[in-house]
Amino acid sequence: MYEWCKSTVDSAVHLQTQPIPLKSALIVDAVPQVSGALCGVLSREEWSIVHAPDNWSALRLLEARPFDLIITGTGSTGKEDIDLLRKIRRVRPHVRLIILTDESTPADVIVAIRERAFSYFSTPFSTDSFAEIVRSATTAPLWDDGIELVSATPEWISIIARCDKKTADRLVQFFQEISDLPLSEKEDVATAFREMLLNAIEHGGNFDPNQYVEVAYVHTSQFVMCRIKDPGQGFSLDEIHHAAVNNPSYDPIRHILFREAQGLRPGGYGVLLTKHLVDELLYSEKGNEVLLVKYLHSFRGTKLSP
Repeated sequence: MYEWCKSTVDSAVHLQTQPIPLKSALIVDAVPQVSGALCGVLSREEWSIVHAPDNWSALRLLEARPFDLIITGTGSTGKEDIDLLRKIRRVRPHVRLIILTDESTPADVIVAIRERAFSYFSTPFSTDSFAEIVRSATTAPLWDDGIELVSATPEWISIIARCDKKTADRLVQFFQEISDLPLSEKEDVATAFREMLLNAIEHGGNFDPNQYVEVAYVHTSQFVMCRIKDPGQGFSLDEIHHAAVNNPSYDPIRHILFREAQGLRPGGYGVLLTKHLVDELLYSEKGNEVLLVKYLHSFRGTKLSP
């Protein structure tokens, strides 16, 4: 009798010391690239992972029980995943869903934003970027109102976004998917946009989640333009000594001392970098509004021809 009781107690203690997953994720038709990225983000101690072979099976599982995170499979199209998202919202209105797809259009991405997808990736995509967005999805609080689509066509999109870094990362990923550009131009525009967006959120919005920036993206046959307006009081570009763009030629790291004195994070190269990535960088008189213009390669050739 004693041995049975002791065995029962030992088993109970063993069960109590086993980590119990606190959250659950539903992964649809995972490919090795996705599984590898998730291994470094969703730990077994904190996450229970359920796999579904297709969107129909995923929906049946979601109707039966809640999940904290859903990631679709690359085998479905963007339109099919958006249809799944709409159906999910009827039963799980606040679940975070990341769309992965092999087939996508800028119009699909816009609808995904409107339907409040957490993020969107079309193949091929960066595993590191995907892992970072998944990490954000597991930690970001109250994300539903972070990005609001004001108006949109594939050529002209207006958005307001909350002043926090995780929202900025999500917005940059959406814009990368929307911009139908050659790879080199897409990377230049995305990097420049991210630098200026982070400047607006940090210096204009003070990383205050109660503040919002206004963002517009315009894509014509000749150029791509991004407009960012922050809620701050503005500044004069000549007076921001914490930025590398104002370093004198004889002291290329002077801005670092100013940043340390003001308690700012390392950096300060955003404006300088952006000037090299886009063709025009224009600030409003007040200084809290910036335009980035990138002329498309085909248009450059047209302008230079006699």
